[in-house]
Amino acid sequence: MVCKTRGIERFFAGMTKEEFKSEFKSKLSEVELAIDKYLPRADTRPAILHRAMRYSMEAGGKRLRPILLLAAHDMFPSSIDPYPACVAIECLHTYSLIHDDLPCMDNSDLRRGKPTCHKQFDETIALLAGDALLTYAFWLLGEHYANAPEVSNGLVRDLGYAAGSCGMVGGQVEDVLGERESVMTADRLQFIHENKTAALITAAVTMGIRLSGDCDSGKIETAKKIGHNIGLAFQVIDDILDVTSDDATMGKTTGLDAANQKTTYVSIYGIEESRKIAAELSAEASRLCDSLSENCAFMKALISYMLNRIN
Repeated sequence: MVCKTRGIERFFAGMTKEEFKSEFKSKLSEVELAIDKYLPRADTRPAILHRAMRYSMEAGGKRLRPILLLAAHDMFPSSIDPYPACVAIECLHTYSLIHDDLPCMDNSDLRRGKPTCHKQFDETIALLAGDALLTYAFWLLGEHYANAPEVSNGLVRDLGYAAGSCGMVGGQVEDVLGERESVMTADRLQFIHENKTAALITAAVTMGIRLSGDCDSGKIETAKKIGHNIGLAFQVIDDILDVTSDDATMGKTTGLDAANQKTTYVSIYGIEESRKIAAELSAEASRLCDSLSENCAFMKALISYMLNRIN
């Protein structure tokens, strides 16, 4: 398959479109099974909290972060089970979505085509469900990789840093301040997207590499660069889709950026230039994959898929 986006090469080289779709579907199915396996049962006391956690975790979605983790793990296969880590990063991501949707933040009614957690339950339960998913993510990593302490430590460090004040939360704060102050520069936008979005995607890639059992610092640094480029490209495409797509296709409320007069890649650079930026970032991520491992066909195909997604 030749990617139609200008400036992008054949990311499916070594893997046909059909092979990629089959592999993606298989990985997605395994992630869904792992989510059901590792989350507390819905009737665990307090049941309303665990129902809310499962409601948001089981709402669907493309599971791109856990699948990125699996794609990175494929580059250096090992006997270490990657699925608890997949569930951990999806717990972390889902907590952030629950909190982003709250009235004090984006005040969204729709997420993954369903009512947001605070609409389905209430604001207090949604807040606490997010808190519970955040903390549960780190318990999973400590519990299920206890026999590989170096790996466990690396996973906790990656996810903790990506999610914290110098990562996702820090990016969110800068986003809030930019709106409050009505001052959004290209530099601030870059900081927001590098931390609010790209940090967790970077963690998915580095965590997958760590699960090989070989925590070589050179590999991890290259993995960080791959994740950083993928993460920024993902956010650029998200900004484009907020303008060009609709609620039904996206499975969430669209047009909020414009309605809230939010500064985005599109508002600064326009749609066509934004597409070019995303293409260049994706091309660099693909090049770095080739430099890291020969087993990167699925990862490169996934990069292309993310670049050309419609939701």
